[in-house]
Amino acid sequence: MITFRSKALYDKQACIILLSEEQIKKNTLTHLPAQIRSLLKPLVDNKLFKAENGQLCPAVHKKQTLLFVGVGKDNERTQTSLKISVKNALISSFLTHCNTLELIAHQQKDSIIVPLIESIMIGSYKWNKYFSKKSKKEKEEQKNVFLIALKKKLYQDAVTICEGNNLARDLVNDNADSVTSTHFEKVVRALIKGKKNISLEILNKKEMKQKGLGFHLAVNQGSVNEPKLIIVKYQGSAKKGDFTALVGKGLTFDTGGLNLKPTGGIESMRIDMSGAAAVVGALKNTLDLKLKKNAIFVLGVAENVTGSKAYKPGDVIIGYAGKSVEVANTDAEGRLVLADAISYTVKNYKPKRIIDIATLTGACVVALGHDYTGLITTDDNLSRDLVYSSNETNDRVWRLPTYPELKDSVKSEIADIKNLGTPRGAAGTLTAAEFLRQFTEATPWAHLDIAGTSFVDGAERWYFSHGATGAGVRLLTHYLQHHA
Repeated sequence: MITFRSKALYDKQACIILLSEEQIKKNTLTHLPAQIRSLLKPLVDNKLFKAENGQLCPAVHKKQTLLFVGVGKDNERTQTSLKISVKNALISSFLTHCNTLELIAHQQKDSIIVPLIESIMIGSYKWNKYFSKKSKKEKEEQKNVFLIALKKKLYQDAVTICEGNNLARDLVNDNADSVTSTHFEKVVRALIKGKKNISLEILNKKEMKQKGLGFHLAVNQGSVNEPKLIIVKYQGSAKKGDFTALVGKGLTFDTGGLNLKPTGGIESMRIDMSGAAAVVGALKNTLDLKLKKNAIFVLGVAENVTGSKAYKPGDVIIGYAGKSVEVANTDAEGRLVLADAISYTVKNYKPKRIIDIATLTGACVVALGHDYTGLITTDDNLSRDLVYSSNETNDRVWRLPTYPELKDSVKSEIADIKNLGTPRGAAGTLTAAEFLRQFTEATPWAHLDIAGTSFVDGAERWYFSHGATGAGVRLLTHYLQHHA
């Protein structure tokens, strides 16, 4: 939890004090009380503290723990390095027994305070729902941070956006048998309850059959859980039209179907609904921030499992747009669910632009690793706006190419199109996006592949702990705020 204070009072169990190398070298420390400066001086004189990036140096003032944190040189510091330094300070052994603390920034700038908020809110997040007993250590990790900064709408908005980001993480981190299509519906209904200028449409199995969403139904047909297409229409602007559609892939679990994923690749496949979770996070933020924009939030929710009723490699299926698809691989299922969701949204809601977000291809991880989301778009203006939002939020994207000849890679000998691209997976991210493009009906469109950025499979990465990152939530929220 964050509380904003205009002035440091040094009345909490601990105080984190951020300092740059320039401040130490030039001795520009007049913002600190004389007693604190006198404690810091011998540490600096004996070269125990130089304020190098990430350096932690503890001290004691009366009964209070002080933790001096180096943030390096001003011209070398990045949003990421600042967030990592603060996150490491918050979880350091020096503050293990401290539940309440002050945090004093080295500079009172928006470009500093907002990353600090994100570091506190996102960096201290930990998924511990299923521990049988909450240990004393886990309780101590719940920090109440008093951040020395003026109360600004920008800062409170940053807190709100982080809450949406962490909601997406909660959805992804929970068990696949808990976060089903029914659970998604309950979460969405709770978010929009009592809100104005909202409409909700939900297609279940019966409605999908009536309307011809054959792709979505095929992917889900092996599951006992019902598929759902959940659509929230939000009109925050007095102007009619100009809707931005956000479409999220929501595979609550993906075994790969009959093209079964191997051990080592299947265990974490509850994360295959990270795109839908990101759209839910963006929906929460849009409502809480009361954005004066028009947006459509679309969740294509299904479960791809094995069984006697599962769809099969070699099948030909017909989707909502009327196109036939050869199922070359049942593990290329997300693009099928998204294709129906995009087709249905285009025809019935006529958005001005579409952005889909999905953990779509392992090929994107090969291409970009875990720090950049893949961006593929047919529209240069949309690309520029998304890249700008990426740079502003540090929710990073990198544009990959798309070009007319890619359509040949998804041609089928027995159907209009197939759901797998070139042999041996060459350019797999590009061909998957090309499959989706063919269902956009020339609507300006962008595709975000978060396969690499949505989850940390290990102790930590950057300022994220193990588990979901909420990739895309801050990016999409910023885009809706400033561009849509």
